[in-house]
Amino acid sequence: MTAPRYIAPGWLPGSHAQTIWPLLIKGPLPRYRRERWDTPDGDFIDLDWIDGKPGAPCLALFHGLEGSSRSHYARRLMHAAAGRGWHGVVVHFRGCSGEPNRLPRAYHSGDSQEIDWVLRRLRARGDPALFAAGISLGGNALLKWLAEQGRQASAVIDAAAAVSAPLDLAAANAALSSGFNLIYAQHFLRTLIPAAMSKERRFPGRIDIRRARAARTLRDFDDAVTAPLHGFAGADDYYARSSAGPLLGALRVPTLLLHAANDPFLPAAALPRRDALPSAVTFEVTRHGGHVGFVHGALPGRLDWLPQRLLAHFAAHLPASACVR
Repeated sequence: MTAPRYIAPGWLPGSHAQTIWPLLIKGPLPRYRRERWDTPDGDFIDLDWIDGKPGAPCLALFHGLEGSSRSHYARRLMHAAAGRGWHGVVVHFRGCSGEPNRLPRAYHSGDSQEIDWVLRRLRARGDPALFAAGISLGGNALLKWLAEQGRQASAVIDAAAAVSAPLDLAAANAALSSGFNLIYAQHFLRTLIPAAMSKERRFPGRIDIRRARAARTLRDFDDAVTAPLHGFAGADDYYARSSAGPLLGALRVPTLLLHAANDPFLPAAALPRRDALPSAVTFEVTRHGGHVGFVHGALPGRLDWLPQRLLAHFAAHLPASACVR
């Protein structure tokens, strides 16, 4: 199974249009089955499932910043997985499923410890294959986990994919701190700041609420909230210790790294050099596509290119025992 080369539609020019338009054509929600897992530290995460055929592989999706199973890419990927009879699951980071999590901590771009626990529990289900995809923030966290695990990751998952991952978090946040790109930061801050205020009411003294409320960029917010809540000295320390880009040389599991050169969230100059990547990595950079956009076809456009590309990558690493259509 292969996916055709990505071609952006002529009626949707520019990185911003290609990023924003998918939000308007999300498509219907899959018929999810929700499952709650209690975490080892006394918190919980929610997982939204698409149940596949017996003996089918399982595809786990880690969403982006403030994303969920309702995000356009999650809807489309889960529908595509269901169409092949696969099991699919959208793993919500803490606090992203519609209910506040129990502890002061939330989630962040380098949350590889959480990904490790989730993937190992999914592996224990006994499915013949387990694949993991990460989108944007979720892609960076997944890549960081893959790098930390090295060859040992192959005992947990069979293949991985990361889409529009902010591999250099400092460069990504600088890109989102000026010009038109501020609209994206403001979009995220509209939910991040109220969530931080709610957390401060539940856990007084854990957040500098004055600085959080004054945040105008994601870096402002990360310095005031994300970093201190998760044990970092500040935004610079958080970005340096959580960026997956410098770690990609350690990847050993077959991994698709997919990015658009015109992604407004990460300058093309911050992308890795092909010759610096290990043989396990398939690095694809499309000329257009925006940030997790990849719209194609005639107006109003379709969003099925990305899920088909991911499924083609995973299908190439299916064991013979897996049940597929």
